[in-house]
Amino acid sequence: MHAAVRQYTGVTDPAEAGRRVNEGFVPLIRQIPGLRAYYWVDAGNGVMVSTSVFETEVGAEESVEKAAVFVRDNLASLLPNPPQVVSGQVVAYA
Repeated sequence: MHAAVRQYTGVTDPAEAGRRVNEGFVPLIRQIPGLRAYYWVDAGNGVMVSTSVFETEVGAEESVEKAAVFVRDNLASLLPNPPQVVSGQVVAYA
């Protein structure tokens, strides 16, 4: 399994960002083969974190690409700063 984690800071309206992600991005990421899990988390203080887990590295990479396009096209006013992105192989899980 592979995971991609994106952390956004300076989020101006977390509730609206969550609504847009749920209604617009979740359907997109569900189309990527091998999706195991996706989470969009309000970490407080203007920080939001997304975690995508896929069967393959290809799926995780595609999720990062689709997220970048979705943010640019739908969330730029709410997520003004570029995300910190990390991804890699899942080596332990429960």
